Amino acid sequence: MRVLLWYWGRRGGGAQFALCLARGLMARPDVSLALSISREGDLTPDFQALGLPCDAVATYRGLPGFLLGFPRVPGLARRLARQAERFGADVVVSAMPHLWTPLVAPALKRAGIAYVPILHDGAPHPGDPAFAWHWGLRRDLAAARGAVVLSGSVEAAIRAQAPGLPLFRLPLGAHLAGEPPAAARPGHDFLFFGRIRAYKGLDLLRDALRILHRSHPDATLRVVGQGDIEAAAPGISALPGVTVEPRWVGDDDIPALVGSAHAVVLPYREASQSGVLPIALACGVPVVATPVGGLSEQLRDGETGLLASATTPEALAEAMARIMDPALQARLAAGALRHGEALMDWEAQAATLLAGIRPWLEPAPGVQA
Repeated sequence: MRVLLWYWGRRGGGAQFALCLARGLMARPDVSLALSISREGDLTPDFQALGLPCDAVATYRGLPGFLLGFPRVPGLARRLARQAERFGADVVVSAMPHLWTPLVAPALKRAGIAYVPILHDGAPHPGDPAFAWHWGLRRDLAAARGAVVLSGSVEAAIRAQAPGLPLFRLPLGAHLAGEPPAAARPGHDFLFFGRIRAYKGLDLLRDALRILHRSHPDATLRVVGQGDIEAAAPGISALPGVTVEPRWVGDDDIPALVGSAHAVVLPYREASQSGVLPIALACGVPVVATPVGGLSEQLRDGETGLLASATTPEALAEAMARIMDPALQARLAAGALRHGEALMDWEAQAATLLAGIRPWLEPAPGVQA
């Protein structure tokens, strides 16, 4: 299969996901791979170092560049279609939607090129910007031969919006920049890590920690992420045992950060799925999570972590208290590591993806290939 992998994002988990997927696909003997990436991406040198046919296009770095770049979008759409045609691509796979994707993807359909997006969300997260979000998704789905989703939660949302579109569910792997630490060196009991967003429930975690401190006064929490932590959870930085670090974490620093905790806590109020969760498992760190969205699918309750019984501070505090038992934490850490090893196998992830989308690329009966 000849695959053109398309990713115009710049940084974060999406970039690491695309890079890991590219490595997995290029390791397959039954795949020829080409890339279309953003020239401004933080991982552009890493993509180029793969030695694949690669087109690095000029996108943008911020809002001014996004707005000023609109006149170039039609030309970029033609450029992507030409690249696919010259490469002889059987399919263009979008690793993650980009703000310009809805304006570009229709050009692939007009050119008769099979297009398959990997959809990380089925709706905007509560509190996140939602302007034109559904319009963009509808255009993306209308151009697609089929779509790949990463959780049952997203699958249900997409099926409701595009009932006739073929869908395939691909479990999310662990997109680490490097190898996980050989052995975790816990410094804090709990770690909350990731971009600070309202739907991630940091205020719920704050209230749960207050409850936890009644029975475990020495429990500690490290909060690391880009955004206004205090605005998301007023008073959290004043709680005993809490360390707050409002900063972006470089890809190379993530394994050591995650490996420094006894447990990662995901107090989300809503979730498509979590990129942090498989990373934690790959690092041998169990997870405490609320039972929302795709988290319930990703986390094996009692094997790789604990699911709270409800999305409340009381239920979350109860699960956090349970995982502080040393024997249970050690058993869950061992389970996390076993499951995490499979999540690090991106060649297997690529094989699963190819098996899922290959039937969509076969010509319908009576239609010439």
